[in-house]
Amino acid sequence: MKEDILYHFDLGTNTHDFPTLFGDVKFVCVGGSPWRMKAFAQYITGELKLGDPKEDIANICAGTDRYAMYKVGPVLAISHGMGIPSISIMLHELIKLLYHSKCTDVTVIRIGTSGGIGMDPGSVVITSQSVNPCFKPEFEQIVLGKTVIRSTELDSALAQELVQCSQEINEFNTVIGRTMCTLDFYEGQARLDGAICSYTEEEKMQYLKSAYEAGIRNIEMESSVFAAMCNISGLRAAVVCVTLLNRLDGDQISSSHDVLVEYQQRPQKLVGYFIKKRLSQV
Repeated sequence: MKEDILYHFDLGTNTHDFPTLFGDVKFVCVGGSPWRMKAFAQYITGELKLGDPKEDIANICAGTDRYAMYKVGPVLAISHGMGIPSISIMLHELIKLLYHSKCTDVTVIRIGTSGGIGMDPGSVVITSQSVNPCFKPEFEQIVLGKTVIRSTELDSALAQELVQCSQEINEFNTVIGRTMCTLDFYEGQARLDGAICSYTEEEKMQYLKSAYEAGIRNIEMESSVFAAMCNISGLRAAVVCVTLLNRLDGDQISSSHDVLVEYQQRPQKLVGYFIKKRLSQV
């Protein structure tokens, strides 16, 4: 192509100098909410001493309402919306952005929230592998009318490095476990509180207990395609999510707003510490 337009980022190779803008990027942190990623960018600004964390920070994707992107030194923070289709689109354009920018040795980490299984609220789960609702470590996609199966393994050395960082912080419980990625927030996650429910409470509990026995410690909606696409692209990747509730105890979040805000800061605190530690070793 004479020009590559990253439509959902409102960026293009003829209108933007990718190597100048992004060539120094070594860490990409992605999460669902634009607000949360802006907060992460401001947090990392302070942690890396690159400015005043209270100051506003420019959204590179301000020309579109699809995603938000913030750059702080070697760190890129991008929102991805909710669910596999939304993060998939973002990842396609992110991978092309890194290619056009001639970036090397990039680590990509998804930070977010999740429902825990057998985990106390506020626990942080680092994903060993993403599994589908049948507990299989694979991402299934239809390409040209044919089913394509892709691996959802994540970098085990990176996961261990993040656990070590959490132990050094020593402020919250962190575990490595399997993460179940679903296509839906309600029935797909065995909830009883959606508009439609085709199973009993007993069946729900049997399913979630089976998930726990299979090594699954949390549920979210993006990790499978995230792992699959990073694997194919040769990107070192991790998923770090805090649990907002234990699904074995119920379907609805009961913690106060202030407590939930503190929980949501735990993945960013862990990843921020990891980035600072990595940069200090360079």
